[in-house]
Amino acid sequence: MKKTSYLMLLAMVVSLFAACNDYETYSDLKKKERQAISKFLVDSAINVISEKQFEEQGQTTDLKKNQYVLLDKSGVYMQIIRKGCGQQVESGKTVNVLCRFSETNILTDSMLIRNDIVGTIYMNGQYIDVSQYVDKMTVQRNGSTFQASFVSGMMQLYHGTSSVPSGWLVPLLYINVGRPLQEGDEIAKVKLIVPHSQGTPTASQSVYPAFYVITYQRDN
Repeated sequence: MKKTSYLMLLAMVVSLFAACNDYETYSDLKKKERQAISKFLVDSAINVISEKQFEEQGQTTDLKKNQYVLLDKSGVYMQIIRKGCGQQVESGKTVNVLCRFSETNILTDSMLIRNDIVGTIYMNGQYIDVSQYVDKMTVQRNGSTFQASFVSGMMQLYHGTSSVPSGWLVPLLYINVGRPLQEGDEIAKVKLIVPHSQGTPTASQSVYPAFYVITYQRDN
C-alpha cells in the first residue's frame, strides 16, 4: 500500500514537472514572435530601412528593392505600394474609410481572413462571399494621433470586436485617403508586419505577429 502511494505521488510530481516545462512565459512568447518576424524578413527578402532613410526618400519605400521601413515607436514594418489619390485624413476631422485586406498569422504561416478577392471562404461553419464584406471604419485624427473603430466588415466578423488594430492606423500619417475621380487615380495600398502589441485582440492575447496587405479608400 505504501509502495503504491509512493508511486502515485512520484507520478504526480513528474506530471507537474512536465507541465511546468511546457508552460511558456510571456517573455518566451515574445521571443518566438521576434524570431518569427526575423525569419519572415529573411524568407521574403525584405530590405529593412530606417526612418531616417525613409524620410530622406520622401517617405517612400523602393519596391524594386523590396524596402520596408521599421517604425521604431510602434515596431511596425511598412511598405508603401501606392501613396494613393486625394489627401491625408485632416486633423480634427472624422471620416469613414473603406479597406480591402488579407491577414496572415506569421507565426503559423497561415492565412486567417481576407476580403481582397472575388470568391468564398469557409468561416464560422459557413461559406461566406468575402467580396461582399468591405471593411468600413470610422477614423478620427487629432494631430498625429488616430482613433478608429470598425463599423462593419470581415475584421469585425472574424475577431468579434469593433477595435481597429493600432498597426492599421500607422500608415495614415504617410498615405492619402481619397476616392478615384479620374483616369489614373489609384487608392492607397500598403504591406504591414504588425507585432502583437499593435495587432488585433486575438493577436495580442495569443502573441503572434501578423502580415497585412491593405488598401485604404475614403467613403462617400
